Amino acid sequence: MEILFCGVRGSTPAPGADFVRVGGHTSCVALTRSGAHTPSLVLDAGTGLQRLSARLEGAPFRGTLLLTHLHWDHAQGLPFFGSGDQPDAEVQLLIPDQQDGRAAVDVLAGSMAPPHFPIRPEGLKGHWTFANLEEGEHLIEGFEVTAVELPHKGGRTFGYRVVDPGGATVVYASDHGPIALGPGDDGHGPIHEAILDLARDADVLIHDAQFVAAELAVAEAYGHATVDYCYRLAEQANVAKLVLFHHSPVRVDDDVDRLGEVAPPGLDVTIAREGDTLTL
Repeated sequence: MEILFCGVRGSTPAPGADFVRVGGHTSCVALTRSGAHTPSLVLDAGTGLQRLSARLEGAPFRGTLLLTHLHWDHAQGLPFFGSGDQPDAEVQLLIPDQQDGRAAVDVLAGSMAPPHFPIRPEGLKGHWTFANLEEGEHLIEGFEVTAVELPHKGGRTFGYRVVDPGGATVVYASDHGPIALGPGDDGHGPIHEAILDLARDADVLIHDAQFVAAELAVAEAYGHATVDYCYRLAEQANVAKLVLFHHSPVRVDDDVDRLGEVAPPGLDVTIAREGDTLTL
């Protein structure tokens, strides 16, 4: 399996010279199945989704976009996805069921429709389908996908455990606010059952690392985790590699690089950088 980091920032894009090494696009990760040549499963559709069009060299996308939730930084790339917005594209878009009776396309239209945007989701070219997803096990694009609800403010949010046919496992928990469940042992939130089961023994854990300990109050207010929590979770879940992701849009490259320097000894930690790939 190949993991392509198309966008690694949270909240807003981060343009400018201080953000070039890590990248400024928002959350989007593309997965290519073992034995395949192009990505077919895309986790989140932030502005980084534009990078996938470049990876496909303009060819139409045929596959599934799987969103963790509907915040702008995870969906704003949809109308600018060149490889998806063309006549020969075949795109399935799945979102967490918001449990309010709305169809997925109408949930998306809450931010992608006039007066907020010129077209509704149905205005995209190609063959698009829109559907709600529930927790549990699913077979998507040949991957075994387990969806688990995670605490995060502002709408139902899922984390995903994705198993490649070749056996590799990647866990994606881009937005996760464990402090909503209490302070835990150190004030950063408990290592609760849902996230522990999701992450246990994963080859790669891609996790929300938007805030540091000094920003704990802001992390709690906005429903995110701290880097300290990432380290503790990775250790307790016996994760082979932790990827720090969803970087703050105001944290410049040098400061993002330093996040990995304070990892506990023996923990394999890397910084998610736009355009990088991991092969499992």
